[in-house]
Amino acid sequence: MDADAFEYREAETIADAIALLEEHPDAEVLAGGHTLLPNMEIGLIGPDTVVDIGGIDAMQGIDRDGDVMNIGALTTYSKIIDTDELWDGATVLTEAIREIGDTQIRNRATVGGNLVRPEPTSDLSAAIIASDATLIATSRRGERRIDADEFFLPKRTTALEEDELLTRIEIPLVGGAASGAYSKTQSPSARYTLLGVAARMSVDDGLVSTARVAANGVMNHGIRLGGVEDALTGNPLDTETIAAATTQATAGIDESQMIDDSQASATFRMQLLEVYTQQALERTAERTGLTIPA
Repeated sequence: MDADAFEYREAETIADAIALLEEHPDAEVLAGGHTLLPNMEIGLIGPDTVVDIGGIDAMQGIDRDGDVMNIGALTTYSKIIDTDELWDGATVLTEAIREIGDTQIRNRATVGGNLVRPEPTSDLSAAIIASDATLIATSRRGERRIDADEFFLPKRTTALEEDELLTRIEIPLVGGAASGAYSKTQSPSARYTLLGVAARMSVDDGLVSTARVAANGVMNHGIRLGGVEDALTGNPLDTETIAAATTQATAGIDESQMIDDSQASATFRMQLLEVYTQQALERTAERTGLTIPA
């Protein structure tokens, strides 16, 4: 299909967007256009209608409500990176977003666009899960709250219903002896992310009180590493605990369901997962005050 042969509709408000999506149930939504437009250009997507939501003010910007930061789905990566409160209280999120693309991409691409069109190696998917985010979907029925680790589904799909629009993301902020980190490796040939691990931990009296660890580039969607979290929680935050937790990185993962492609085999990704889990945990621990021997 010719990429020019579609009906263009522009929404001015969230209500407008929802009405247009109901009127055109097979429409594609245009936000920053970083994923949609290239896919249309090469023929992967051929919508009859494109609904442009890029001008909806209510879906843009960042504001704090107590210990939660509300991020509009149309907020650009650059805006997030430039927000000091997010660096302080949601380090793993801002660090992962800093790793996405180049300056031009970060100035244009939106956080919501990335989330609703998830790539298996998306840096943001693991970071959103590790950040314990809640994604807010809006429809005529009102708002629906979706936990981040329930949002990403197999085959590059999400938990959004056909008539729902992702309007904002809620990120709980952490302070005190708590921090996070994102560690990844790139494909040497394609220069895209091959695999990444995001971690966030809180420490109370030397013990890990909460831990969230997630990975991208393992399966065809971001996943939570529950075995690692269990090995950390309730134990002293030290090198022995981190080493033990690292061995649980691949626990419960079916190698036959992992990504196995020309960039890296499933077996190699299993090895990378342990390496970058350890890196993410060590960097997080250092940020909470632990000294990691060289």
